[in-house]
Amino acid sequence: MNALDSAVQKKIDQWLNGNYDEDTKTAIQQKLDDEKYDELTDAFYKDLEFGTGGLRGIMGIGSNRVNKYTFGMATQGLSNFLKKQYPDEELKVVIAHDCRNNSDTLSKVVADVFTANGIKVFYFDALRPTPELSYAIRELGCQSGVMLTASHNPKEYNGYKAYGADGGQLVAPFDKMVMQEVQNIASVDDVKFDGNDDLIEVIGQEMDEKYLDELVALSVSKDAIARQKDMKIVFSPIHGTSRELVPEVLKRYGFENVILVEEQMTPDGDFPTVEYPNPEEKEALTMALEKAEQTDADLVMATDPDADRVGIAVRDLSGKMVLLNGNQTGSLIINYMLNTWDNAGKLTGNEYIVKTVVTSYLIDRIAEAKDVECFNTLTGFKYIGELMTELEGEKTFIAGGEESYGYLIGEHVRDKDAVVSCAIIAEMAAFYKDQGSSLYEALLDMYVEHGLFRENLKSVYKKGKSGAEEIQKMMMNFRATPPKKLGGSQVVTVKDYQTSKEKNIANGEVSDIDLPKSNVLQFITEDGSIVSVRPSGTEPKIKFYCSVNTNLMSAEDYGPAAATMDKKIDAMIEALSK
Repeated sequence: MNALDSAVQKKIDQWLNGNYDEDTKTAIQQKLDDEKYDELTDAFYKDLEFGTGGLRGIMGIGSNRVNKYTFGMATQGLSNFLKKQYPDEELKVVIAHDCRNNSDTLSKVVADVFTANGIKVFYFDALRPTPELSYAIRELGCQSGVMLTASHNPKEYNGYKAYGADGGQLVAPFDKMVMQEVQNIASVDDVKFDGNDDLIEVIGQEMDEKYLDELVALSVSKDAIARQKDMKIVFSPIHGTSRELVPEVLKRYGFENVILVEEQMTPDGDFPTVEYPNPEEKEALTMALEKAEQTDADLVMATDPDADRVGIAVRDLSGKMVLLNGNQTGSLIINYMLNTWDNAGKLTGNEYIVKTVVTSYLIDRIAEAKDVECFNTLTGFKYIGELMTELEGEKTFIAGGEESYGYLIGEHVRDKDAVVSCAIIAEMAAFYKDQGSSLYEALLDMYVEHGLFRENLKSVYKKGKSGAEEIQKMMMNFRATPPKKLGGSQVVTVKDYQTSKEKNIANGEVSDIDLPKSNVLQFITEDGSIVSVRPSGTEPKIKFYCSVNTNLMSAEDYGPAAATMDKKIDAMIEALSK
C-alpha cells in the first residue's frame, strides 16, 4: 500500500511527468519501488525555502532538496530580480563555491541559468573562500554574486548564498524582493537552463593577488613579525577553501614557520577527519591541537569550509593549549587594533567598530575607553556589512565581529573574513610574544583593564510542528511576563527588537530601538548582566545568549572569578529555558 500523503504524491507525479532529466526520474521511481516512503515524504513535502540568506539543505532529489532544479529556480528568480532592479545596466555576477560535494557541477548550473538570461558571469576557476567572492563583486563592479556553501553544516548539505552589489549578503528590502521572485517561479519550466558560455569569464589567480594585496596592507606590526618570524603556527583549513590563501597571506605577512595539518589540507566534501567541519567545536580542531603538542607551537588556527570563520587555541600560563571562544577572540582583535591605531596616532575620532547585539559587551567597553564609536547590529554579519556600506566614505571602519567566530578587519569586503582574521590573529600573537607576553596574557590584561566578561550560549531544541509552537509560546510568555530577576539581580531594562521598543522597568519609560525588526528579546539586569533570547531562523531551536561581568583586580584572580561567573550563567539560563 502506498503510504504517501496525497500532496506529496502529487508533487512526486509532477517530477515524474515533468521536464526533469531521466536520472532524476529513475531515482524517484526506484525509491517508490523500494517503498522508501519516509525518504520521499521528507524530500517532497515542501519546497526548499529561499530565505533572507538564500538556500541551505540536504543534497538529493526532490523539491525539499539541494539539486540542479532547486538551485536553478533560485537563480532564475534572482535573475528576474536583477533585470527589474537594474533595467538599463549590463548585468554582471560572480560565482564561487567551496569544497562541498557537487558544488562544481551545481555552480555551472547556476552560471548557465544566469547566462541564459543574458547576464555576464565571472566564474572562479576552482574553489574559493566566501570573503573573496565578496571582494570580487566589489572589485568587478557586479550587481550580485552567488556563493555555493553550507558553511559548517554536515557533509550531506549544500547551500546558496546570494549577495548584493556592495558585496554583502542581501538585506531589506532586496532580500524580500528576491524571495518573492523565487516564489513566483511556478515550475521548472520557467527556468532557462541552456547557458551561453560566451558570457562566462573565468577568473582566478589575478583576483587572488588583488585580494591578498588588500590583506597585506592591513598589517600594523611588521617589525614585531620580523623579530618573531619563526613563531610556530599550526593551521588547518578543515578540508576547505582556505588551504592556499591562509598559508600564503601568513607568508606575505612574514611568518616562516607555519605548520600545516597535512591530513586536512586536501579539499574534501566528505570531511573525513572530523564529525562536523565547525571550528566552534573542539572536535574539529583535534588534529590541529595534536600537531601543536608535537611541535610545541604557540598558536592553532582552523577555518570552516568556506573560510569566513576561524577557531583558535593558545597556550595558557601553564603552557597548556586552550581554545578561545568567539567573544574572546573578537575582543582581542578589537583591543589589539584600537591600541595599535592609537599608538600610531591614527585615531582621529572618525573611526568605528561594529558587533552584533549578542556579542560580548566587553567590546563596547574597549571602544568606549578609546573614544571610538561602537555600533550594535542585529544578529547576522549581513547587518554589519549593511552598516559599513551606509557609512562608506563618511567614517573609517577598523574591525568588527560576532560571537559565532566571524570577524572582519578592514573595508575590503562586506562579510566575515577568516583569511584576514588568521593574518591579524597571527600578528597579534607575534606582537605580544615580542613584548615577552602571549595572547593568553593579553586576554587577562584586557580583563583587568576593562572588566571580566563571561558569555555562554545554550540552544534548546523543540522538534516538529509542536516544537515550533512551543518556541512561539515561550517568546509570547517572555513578552507578556518578563523575568523580574536574573542571577539574583533585578531586571532593569527589557529590549524587544520585534516591536523596536526598549522599556525601563523602574520608571516605565519606553524608547525606540533604531534597528530593523527581529524576533529577539534582551533582559538587562542591575549588575550589567544581559540575556538575549532568539529563536533560530534555520533550525527548530531557541537560543539563550547570556553575558555577565565583574571587575578583575589581577590576572591571578581570573580562575576563581571565571568559575563563579560560569555558575551564575548556568543558573540564569536554566531559569529561563525550563
